Amino acid sequence: MSENTQKEKEQMAQEEMVQEVPQAEETAPAKEEEAAPAQEEKKSFLKRGNKDKAKIEELEKKVAELEEKTAKDKDDYIRLMAEFDNFRRRTSQEKLELVSMASTDTIKGLLPVLDDCERALKVLLESNDSDAAKEGTELIFNKLTSYLKSKGLAVIEAMNQPFDTDLHEAVAQFPVQDEEQKGKVFDVVQTGYTLNGKVIRFAKVVVGI
Repeated sequence: MSENTQKEKEQMAQEEMVQEVPQAEETAPAKEEEAAPAQEEKKSFLKRGNKDKAKIEELEKKVAELEEKTAKDKDDYIRLMAEFDNFRRRTSQEKLELVSMASTDTIKGLLPVLDDCERALKVLLESNDSDAAKEGTELIFNKLTSYLKSKGLAVIEAMNQPFDTDLHEAVAQFPVQDEEQKGKVFDVVQTGYTLNGKVIRFAKVVVGI
């Protein structure tokens, strides 16, 4: 083999190597270009995940605020209902007391009339007047007392009863010989009455001493 032929072969081999190097260098950017979309997709996924996480946290915060508001509204509603119930009961009680007070005042105003009827009947029974006058007065007196009793009026029993400051008002004292009569009601000057168990007029009495 001649020397020129050998040189030509070496030169051709070098040219082939020079041509292969750029091809190798060209493959590296291609691989990078292939990896770039994957990295972008990963970044996009992470970014989307962060957004979703922030959105979830925001929704959880809103849910907590709504739950707190609902609990407060429920508590306010319960309080309002309790206040309304108290107001309703208080109003009903005030109405009953008002009606009772009006009834008490009316019946108190009738007590002097009842006293007059009682005195008139007593005088008539002790007199020689006609039986018709006695019966008429007694009928009026009985009707009046029956009506007042139906409204809750009751006579305070005082005669020969132990003196009781919750029921009786002593207007005088009278000496008595009988030891059993001492401290008891000796005479009733004015009849006392209760209305539905409450004293509306004390019995005015004379107490034995």
